[in-house]
Amino acid sequence: MEERFIDDEVFKKNNYTKNRLEKGEYDACTFVNCDFYNSDISAVRFIDCEFIDCNLSSANIYNTSFQNVIFQDCKMLGINFEKCSDFAFSIKIDSCQLNHASFYKKVLSKTSFINSKLNAVDFTESNLSDSIFDNCDLLNATFKNTNLKGADLENSINFIIDPENNNIENAKFSLQSVIGLLTKYNIKITD
Repeated sequence: MEERFIDDEVFKKNNYTKNRLEKGEYDACTFVNCDFYNSDISAVRFIDCEFIDCNLSSANIYNTSFQNVIFQDCKMLGINFEKCSDFAFSIKIDSCQLNHASFYKKVLSKTSFINSKLNAVDFTESNLSDSIFDNCDLLNATFKNTNLKGADLENSINFIIDPENNNIENAKFSLQSVIGLLTKYNIKITD
């Protein structure tokens, strides 16, 4: 069966929970208020696409390609990004709920995470160099052997990052957030 090439189309309020999104390459397409909950979108290519107000929670993204893809106002619980294609992987997360996702060993340099909940997200061994976390809640997020060189976490909250087990060279933190770098030392900081 030949894969389709879909260019510059808008998909609104489609439900892919029972009927699978057709395999193929989606170029410059926009998905608005679509439901991908627990759906299979494996081996699909999304290039210069935008997902707006979509539910992608628990979607199977094995070998899926996300190249310059924007997720805005999406619910994306439990997504395993480490299983998607590494080729030209580039995403932007804006005003999303991305709890319990995994970016294990993923290259995310220069990625923007804006106004999002990233609770219990696994960033173990990922490359987040020069990435921006602007107004994000990183409660229980895991940073272990993570490259945060030049990353900006000035406006984010609730993270715990061990400076001895992560590269934080030239990363930016606010004075209030520095506590997240000292947690392992079990010290008390007062005003």
